[in-house]
Order: sequence, then C-alpha cells, then structure tokens
Amino acid sequence: MSGNVTSLFRSTAAHSPSMAALARESGEAAGAGPVDFCIPCNPYFPTPAMFEEMAGRLRDIVTYYPSSADTITAELCSLLQLPPQCVAMGNGSTELITWIDHLLVRESLAVPVPTFGRWTDQPMETGKRVDMFPLQEAGGFALDLARYGEFVRARGTRAVVICNPNNPDGGYLHKQALVQFMDAMADRDLVVIDESFLEFADAEAEPSVVQEAMLRPNVVVLRSLGKNFGLHGIRFGYLVANPALAGRVRAMLPKWNLNSFAEHVVFMLRDHGPEYARSLHQVRRDRLEMAAQLSALPGLTVYPSQGNFLFVRLPVGAEGTAVRDRMLTEHRVLVRECGNKIGSSSRFLRLVVRPQADVRRLVSGLEQVLYGAGRGAAVPGPATGTGYSSGTAAVDRLMYETNGSGLRAITAQTAGAGAPGLAAAPAPAAGTGIGTGMPLPAAVPVAPAAAAVPGPAPVPRPAPVPQPVPYPGPVPVPHPAPAPQPLPAPAPAPAPAAVYPPPFGPTPPGVPARGGLTAAQVRGTNGLESVPATGWPNPAGMGQAG
Repeated sequence: MSGNVTSLFRSTAAHSPSMAALARESGEAAGAGPVDFCIPCNPYFPTPAMFEEMAGRLRDIVTYYPSSADTITAELCSLLQLPPQCVAMGNGSTELITWIDHLLVRESLAVPVPTFGRWTDQPMETGKRVDMFPLQEAGGFALDLARYGEFVRARGTRAVVICNPNNPDGGYLHKQALVQFMDAMADRDLVVIDESFLEFADAEAEPSVVQEAMLRPNVVVLRSLGKNFGLHGIRFGYLVANPALAGRVRAMLPKWNLNSFAEHVVFMLRDHGPEYARSLHQVRRDRLEMAAQLSALPGLTVYPSQGNFLFVRLPVGAEGTAVRDRMLTEHRVLVRECGNKIGSSSRFLRLVVRPQADVRRLVSGLEQVLYGAGRGAAVPGPATGTGYSSGTAAVDRLMYETNGSGLRAITAQTAGAGAPGLAAAPAPAAGTGIGTGMPLPAAVPVAPAAAAVPGPAPVPRPAPVPQPVPYPGPVPVPHPAPAPQPLPAPAPAPAPAAVYPPPFGPTPPGVPARGGLTAAQVRGTNGLESVPATGWPNPAGMGQAG
C-alpha cells in the first residue's frame, strides 16, 4: 500500500477512515483489503450460510421499501422479550446519540475519557458543556464510580454517561455497582449507560441493566446491533428506557429510518440464536489467546478488556502513527492508533479481537516493526512522531476549553512521572484554581516509565498483563469528605451532595427507584407485553449463553 493510503488518516478527526475509502485509495479489489484489527466487529457472525441467504435476496432487499420502524422494532422486541414502548431503534447508535443530545441533554454532560468519540464531540457540536473525567493510566483506566459521582456533583453536571465496557480500553463495571450509581444520580436529568459492547463480556452472567433502566425516570441504555452481529455497514442499534423517555426519541425518528437490510437481518435472527451464541463464545476465547500472545511482546502492556478489542500501550520509544503506517504499508494489517481519542495518546493502540491466524500475522508484524533487526523501535524516541497525530495537543486543548482545569491539572501533578503524552505544565499556586472549572480528581501517582527498548539487541522480559481489579461488592458509605477549598472566582453553589452509595443500598428487584415505575406499571399497559422468544440465547440480556 502506498503513502497515499496512510495519508487518509491525517484528514480524519476522531475516527479512522472507512474501509471503502482505504480500498478506493489503494486500488484494491473488493475483499482484498488489509487484515482489519481496527473496526470492532464480530468476525464469526453472520455465518457464511446467512451471507449466502442475504446475497440470494439482494435484489429484493435493495429494490423495495422496508417496513416501518415500528414493525421492525416489534420483531426485535419479541426476540429480546422487551416491551416495544420502552425501545427506540435507530440507524446506528450514532443516530440515537444525536437525538439523546438534542432532546434529553439540557446544558452539560459528564463523560469519562478516553471513550467513544461521539459522546464528547456530539454535545460540543451543539454548544453543551462537556465535563470530562480523566481515567488514569496508572489505575489501568478503571472508572472509580464514587469519584465520578463526586466529580459530577462538584461540576453541577446535569447528564451523565458511562460506557460499559468502555471503548477503547474495555474496562468493565459490575451490574450491582452500576445500579447503585444510577440510584445515586436519581436527581440528574439523565443517566446514559452505553452497552454497545456488552455482548462480548463474560465477567458475570447477567451484566445488562436494561431491566433496571425501564423502572427509572432518567436512565437510558444504548445497545448496538452492528458490532455484535458483525454488520457495521447496516447501521442499526436501539435504546431502552421507560416509556416516556423512549417515546420522546421514537417520536422524532423518521418512519423509515431503518433500511431493508436491517429489516431482513432482524427477521432472520430468530432462526440463528445458537450460531450467534457460539460466535460470542469464540470471540471471548480468542480474546484470552490474543491477550496472551500480545503480552509476550517485550515492553508491550495489554489492559484487561471485556470488549471485543484490546487496549495496548506500545514500548517506550515507539510512536503509534509510525507503527500504524508501517503495519499497513509493510504488512497489510490495519490497527487503530488512539492519538486522536481525547484522554489518550499516540502511544496506545486498540486492537480488535480476531481469529488466531490473523493474530499470528499481527504479532509477527509488530515484532518486525518494533524490534526488527537493524531498525530498532518504530520511532527512535517518544518525542519524534510523524507530526500528524491529533493526540496530546488536542487532548490538552479540548479538556482545557470544556472542563476548566483539564489536563493541565493532571500534568502539574504528574510532571516528570513518565505519563505518556502529557507535557509538563507549571503547577498552579497553592489555593488557586485553573481556568473557570472545578478541580478535577487528583491524579493517581504514576510509576516511573519502563526502560527504552534497545535496538536489535534482546529486550527485557515481557510486561505482565495487568490483572483486573476484583469487584469489592457493596461499598461502605464513606465518611463526609472535607469541604473543598474555595475558588478565587465565584461559582454557582453545587447541588446538595448525595451519599454514595445510597444508604439503602441497591434497589431490590421489582421495587421502583425514586420517581420511577414498577415493573407492573411498565408492562401493565396494553401492547407492552412481548411475545416469548424461542431459540435465542438469554433473550432478555442478548447473548450471555455459551
């Protein structure tokens, strides 16, 4: 592949160029593109037989109008055993994120970073304040829900987002902890739990909070179909909420916002539940094997993941854009460099879980690019990148503009500690704030950086895979935190702090949250009862069988 292909990455903002754009630029025939470790797609579903069936009906599918969105949604709800009044289907999750922003986000939204780019970009495009809560590399990018809740209250943020598992790191939050957090945020306008990658998680048997969301007045759960069904190009997804919230979104969607391909796939799923369950099981097995093989590469750090991708930190001295370009041009392997993700840097890659034959090709390519004889690391030093990554400068600028203290508060505390992609910044004077924002959570001390990877000589032993932090179970009620130091500039008084977790613990099944609906209220209206599904793995949670 030529340099013209890699130049496509320079013009992208928060995402990678499409596979179609790469194919056009390279002049390759359809299906002859690179091995794709970039787009997080299920490689085992649909099955070859399902693709053959769709191909046989291609003429009818593309010739005629689809059924209405209500018809397609009713079939999906019958399959998943969800009440149709609590569901809205969109032309991809991005369409639903757009309508959530327009209809349900008033003035501000809190989101941990790094995460899926539309959760930061969409509200900024409509003039909302985006309060970014930085996930710490030293903590394995784990989200501390207690500190996140304190951050939301300190900022006075009205809407809150959590991606579970998170993209790009694959971090996972247990269901009980999320339910407690949802109850603690009952006074916010909106809580969004984005479960786009939850089908690939195996940390617990029933990880989804869709049932709990329907009982609460301010919770929306977003779910993807393209990712877990391996069909990104069809563009379909859905949200689950109480009937009032779901109805507000559904009322704004066009009658034919779902295409005929989406309709065909939804109606053929009922007959292919076992194949779908097997595909998820295989992805989970591949994730373990792939993590083990990548962890054997010297200096490469692999973070625990419950998604269908792995977040990796490159060895000291390697820079992501150079690694990405060489993997594409020399080995025809496409990887996701994360320098244009807010809260990340060019030292990180996100690698999609793929079959073992493809993983061997990936590992072989990385070995040659990172440690090839006579070439040393991909880039001689961490400060000599290609110059067209939108990484650390964009991170610092965006977080400063939207969150006051932003990364400057973090860099002031971690200067000289070896945090990748964070330039040292002067520490603020004692007792002063930075910008107009509230203070961010204190940064976790960062361990000294590992030694640089030498040239062609043997390198140190592989870095171990960070182990997941064990779930501690119910968290005891913390003692009241000391009052924060006053800011020099006047700021609106924060809302009265709520105890986290709530003193009454998680809401028991069947009991409504404050201001919420009971299960009988949700399902007691005519038309809310769904048709029992047959032959589909765990239809209420979609895909935890196997």
